[in-house]
Amino acid sequence: MDFEIEKAYEAKKYEDKIYKKWEESGAFTPEVDPSKKSFTISMPPPNATGVLHLGHAVMLALEDIMIRHHRMMGESALWIPGTDHASIATQNKVEQLIAKEGKTKYDLGRADFLKRVHEYVKDSQSTIRNQIRKMGSSCDWTRERYTLDKGLTDAVQEVFIKMYKDGLIYQGDRIVNWCPRCESTLANDEVEYKSLNDKLYWIKYGPFTLATTRPETKLGDTAVAVHPSDKRYKDMVGKKYMIPGVLGEFEVEVIADHTVDPEFGSGAVKVTPAHSFADFEMAQRNNIPAKSIIDEKGCMMDNCGKYAGMKTHECRKAIVDDMDKMGLIEKIEDYEHNLSICYRCETPVEPLISKQWFINVDKKVINHKGKKVSLKERSIQVIKEKEIEILPSKFNKTYFNWMENLHDWCISRQIWFGHRIPIFYCQECGEVITGKEKPEECTKCKSSKLKQDPDTLDTWFSSGLWTFSTLGWPEKTKELEYFHPTGVMETGYDILFFWVARMILMTTYVLGEIPFETVYLHGLIRDRNGDKMSKSKPETCIDPLEMIEKYGTDAVRLSLVIGSTPGNDMRLYEEKIAGYRNFVNKIWNAARFALMNVEKEDLEKEFEPGMVKSLADKWVLTELQKLIKEVDADMEKHHFSEAGTKIYDFIWSQYCDWYLEISKGEHKNPAVLIHVLRTTLKLLHPFVPYVTEKLWEYVGGEKLLISEKWPEYQKELVYTKEAGTMELIHEVISQIRSVRAELKVEPGKKIHAIIYAGKHTEDLEGKREAIMLLGRLEQLDIEEKGPKVDGAKAIFVKDTEIYLPLKDMLDTEKEAKRLKAEIENKEKFAKSLEGKLSNKGYLQNAAKEVIEKDKARLEDEKTNLQKLKSELEQL
Repeated sequence: MDFEIEKAYEAKKYEDKIYKKWEESGAFTPEVDPSKKSFTISMPPPNATGVLHLGHAVMLALEDIMIRHHRMMGESALWIPGTDHASIATQNKVEQLIAKEGKTKYDLGRADFLKRVHEYVKDSQSTIRNQIRKMGSSCDWTRERYTLDKGLTDAVQEVFIKMYKDGLIYQGDRIVNWCPRCESTLANDEVEYKSLNDKLYWIKYGPFTLATTRPETKLGDTAVAVHPSDKRYKDMVGKKYMIPGVLGEFEVEVIADHTVDPEFGSGAVKVTPAHSFADFEMAQRNNIPAKSIIDEKGCMMDNCGKYAGMKTHECRKAIVDDMDKMGLIEKIEDYEHNLSICYRCETPVEPLISKQWFINVDKKVINHKGKKVSLKERSIQVIKEKEIEILPSKFNKTYFNWMENLHDWCISRQIWFGHRIPIFYCQECGEVITGKEKPEECTKCKSSKLKQDPDTLDTWFSSGLWTFSTLGWPEKTKELEYFHPTGVMETGYDILFFWVARMILMTTYVLGEIPFETVYLHGLIRDRNGDKMSKSKPETCIDPLEMIEKYGTDAVRLSLVIGSTPGNDMRLYEEKIAGYRNFVNKIWNAARFALMNVEKEDLEKEFEPGMVKSLADKWVLTELQKLIKEVDADMEKHHFSEAGTKIYDFIWSQYCDWYLEISKGEHKNPAVLIHVLRTTLKLLHPFVPYVTEKLWEYVGGEKLLISEKWPEYQKELVYTKEAGTMELIHEVISQIRSVRAELKVEPGKKIHAIIYAGKHTEDLEGKREAIMLLGRLEQLDIEEKGPKVDGAKAIFVKDTEIYLPLKDMLDTEKEAKRLKAEIENKEKFAKSLEGKLSNKGYLQNAAKEVIEKDKARLEDEKTNLQKLKSELEQL
């Protein structure tokens, strides 16, 4: 057929046009249809600060595969896109921008600074949308959300007020992680750690000698702690001592606490309750007072005398010098330990006592199975009771460990950008009022002097509501009822605690249902050596947008999915992407060949089993049904890499290397050629949507491929006997090709083959032309049986003997060595089978058909061994 189809696939030429067609078709926008099953994914919203990186690209590729698959399965598949305001990260970014103008946020004031932030976010969102589209993401742009839009802000306020009224949200003086750079609190899981080569200072401390990495905090010490079982200090517990210090003597009490490590230092530790989490907990247990000495800018406070105003690192140097002059330093050692740093700006974190807003995770407020449970308990139950499945399951243990050790969640942040805490204070009587809008007057004293809390909420508070706030809650919308709970939450394992756990915690409390049925955690993308890609090593970094421009979206998607398994890191390098570009071209060329061998009327006919004619037809259709069955199983289990690999292998090996090659010779069946092509395009579409959609224009119907029906397994297209025969022919040709390659026979040189086929003689004779074509033979003799051929290379395939008279090309010494190795391997395998079949336990417990299969394998091995030994003897 004279078909107008380009010789090569040019991704750049087609991708934007195809995406526009998809969007305009309405395929991205599912309707609420109770007659259909729903499937929903809430896209993890990228931060409003950035550009698409590999983590986003993996997430988009995997989620789009799921959405496209479920859409083709006939479900209402909804994928909700959006962006996260990312309070601290976005504010930091804008502060850096205005710093270039020589200004600070205080120079602008809160209102004007927030105006600049919103302008920045608007520009950023436009970039992010275009990048998401570039990955071929079939998300519903009509339902796009932003964590600070009006609907989500309403949801955030509603939840805060509900939690406050339920006694879950409270304000209190607690020790918190404080970032002096961001001038804000950080949740425990927003603190990262880096290894630091530091100093360990041994200081004389009255009757003690103590080891510390932070001598400057001595100014805030209120106790000395020892382990209760430490006999060295048994008589000192409960006593008070005056300790010499750089600002004069001060009093401490000796306390016994089981958390003290008697092996660290001298076994006695100084206690600074206001600037150490461990010390704060010890002080609470032992009723010890706290003394704050470090302020919110990371500077020493006024109560620190001559050290007041110094940064902590400056104070450390000064105080060590002064203590040394006083003879209070015994020794200084090198010491390696983990330093707490802010996850956003990498500034060292200061533990401070501060008045903050918290969520009580231990208060029992949720009704579950007839009793009250806490937020923490319910979040653990949903995983233990398998209401939610985490993939891979190895992360269950990590999740439980984190949840069981969860402390009250600090939700207030001292930054300007974000959801303002909906709390108002009466300036006259001190009454605390909560509400979405500023009240006109105080509910208690009727004063109009009301001031809103200046703090904003932790970003993860609003993100924790993402699956249901994006569907219209607190309104009882039809979308919420139909699309929630969502199907899968696909995200990186690195934010299991940041986000996934908080969504479970918040949704089970607010809605009384789970946010999603499955959590799929993808791994990190590493460089070719398995190292983390780093901006400090630009040669290791891969920009997905640059790769899309160079190799096309489909190639990038395949490189991110095939070889990727949940929870495991994977390696990526440019050659891998280039390899998948070659596969995309292979698909194009296969379709091009098929189209060149059919007529227009062939494309208009609907495929029917009666159109199946040859052995090759029956074989390829059987392999196709096997593929459909296996891919369905893999997709259901979220084994996307395995599914993609199987489709890849079928197209590359069975369809292109065998079926199309046979089609170039004696066999051309347009009906099967096109049916197999159409079916494989459907199976491939979730993985490589662009090239498959473009090809569908040539071989499909009126509908776009994105809206086509997923292939169904058809038992009537399984031809087991014929497929078995074709497998034999396949193996015969493969073995001939293998020998040619092994002996380095020139590709253009045709050779002679003699085959003794036994009961398969007729079948092989029927495929003579294909064997000669694909084996590159000039002469082929097929007989039922015959004598051994002297000086020929012998091959044994099942009970078929193949002789290739290649005496002049055969290195007998090398061939003898190869045969001996093969005989040795086959003897080992036969021996293991004999051992298995002589095992009474195996014979009693194994299925009868499995035992029979092993017996048949043993007979085959013995037959082949005899033939190999005979060949070796002849050689």
